[in-house]
Formats: sequence, C-alpha cells, structure tokens
Amino acid sequence: MKPVGVTVLLPAYNEEPAIGTVIEEVRRELAPLSIDYEILVVDDGSTDGTAQAAASLGARVHSHPHRSGAGAALRTGILLARGESIVFMDADGTYPAEAIPALLRGLDSCRQVIGARGSEKGTWPALRSAVKWALRKSGEFLVRHPIPDLNSGMRAFRKRDALAFLHLLPDGHSCVSTMTLCFIGMGLPVRFEPIRYRPRIGTSKFRVVSDTLRFGVQILRSVTYFAPLRIYLSAALFLFLAGSVKSALDIVRKGGLEESDILLFLFSALAGLLGLLADLVVRQSRKSILDSIALPDDPG
Repeated sequence: MKPVGVTVLLPAYNEEPAIGTVIEEVRRELAPLSIDYEILVVDDGSTDGTAQAAASLGARVHSHPHRSGAGAALRTGILLARGESIVFMDADGTYPAEAIPALLRGLDSCRQVIGARGSEKGTWPALRSAVKWALRKSGEFLVRHPIPDLNSGMRAFRKRDALAFLHLLPDGHSCVSTMTLCFIGMGLPVRFEPIRYRPRIGTSKFRVVSDTLRFGVQILRSVTYFAPLRIYLSAALFLFLAGSVKSALDIVRKGGLEESDILLFLFSALAGLLGLLADLVVRQSRKSILDSIALPDDPG
C-alpha cells in the first residue's frame, strides 16, 4: 500500500446521515494543501448504510463485524492508517473540518494538537457540561497540567506516537481522554487549538451515567500508570490525616489509641511504599517508551 502524508480517521457507528457531509468537508479543506492524504472510515458494526455511503464518496472503509466501541475503532484506524500523521475526528458533523490545517501545522512544534471546544452542543448540554467539567478538573489536579478539553473528539498526532500507547486505549468513549493523559503524563508537548463545535447530526451514542463512570476510572488508571506517586501519596496522606484525627479523638474520649487507629497509620505507610515501588517501575519503562518515539531532532 502506498504511504500518504496524512490520514483523516473517522470512526463511525450508524452515522449514515452525517458521514457524507463530513467526508465532503474534509476533502474541501485538504484539497488546497497539496498533500497526499486518505480518508479512512472505520465502521464499528453499523446497522445502517454508513459504510456504503462512505465508500461511495471514495473513502477507504474498514468494517468491524460487530460493534466494539469507539476506542476499538480508534485502535483499528491507527493500525491501518497509511499516513505518518493522523487527524482523528468524530463522524457526526460536530467538529469542523476547517480546523484540520491548523491542527496539522501545530504538529511542527507539538506531539499532539487537540481541538478545544468552547461549548457543549450534545444532548443534555447542561448535565454533560457539568460532568465534563468535573472530570476535566480531576484530570488537571492529578496530572498538574491545564487541560482545556480533556475528551475532545478532534485531534492530530503522529502514528508512531500513538502506536506507543495503543495498548492503553480502552474500547469505549474514554479512549480520547486516555490519549490526552498519555501524552501529558509522558511529558510530550500537547497544544490545544480552539475550534467551533456544532450540534451533531443524528442521535448521540454517549451514555451519561455509564460512560461518565468509565471516564473517571480511566483517568485514575492513566495517571496511576504514568504518575503513580500522585495517586498513592494522596491516599497515604488522606489515611495519615484520618488516623491522626481519629487517634486524637480516641485519646480525648477513651484515654488511648484503638486498633483501628494503628491500622489507619499502617495502611498509610503501605500506600506510600506501594507508590514508591510503582514509581520505580514507571521510571524504568518511561525511558524505553520515550526512546521508541523519539524524533530525529529530539534533544538528548
């Protein structure tokens, strides 16, 4: 297969009403750039005419035999992409193809460029905005880095970088937040490019309760993988403070310590030791990952 400069990756599940418009917008924006590109649609087991509509417009289509999830479609697309650079965007019409040139230019100085939305246009916008704000702030607290948009569905990155983190991407919608945290957690430069965000075409597949829980769990998992001390030391500090308060109250009310007080201090020490051991393991694996994705002009 002939390599190309850019792959525009469109994972899609039952997006027949929108996929044609998205593909035409992508072609219109990329045509003046004079670069070799492909449009790759990963059809995640759609039951409508998504695959046929995409193929009729000249897109390269790969279909999953059954629905596997947005993250599974993203992993498939990264593996199949012929481009050195990948622009990933949802196929529901919410993200503007006009932002693609700016995202690609950003890769000259960054390893991932993320389209940062300024508003929420999905179903239940107030609830979704509140939930996403809470998740974003949790992610910022854990990685100690500003994150204007944790789970944007539009971003550009190099294929070789994404392959290094492919095994960490979950099957569901939390794949995008995981990719954000992976790059930030490894200290790779990430840029957020403001973009317009439009109402989707068709019906949303986002499930507020279950997908939000998965987002939260994946944030903790990603940070634990790249910066375990921030999780374990936070737990150790919480247990130590709880033990100190409970011990003081028991001394005042009962004249001495109880077994539960000692257990809290013991658990605090164990959490701290586990964090130190995990940090040693992460530091050893971190260098091998960074070496595998180092660019020729990277320092050191």
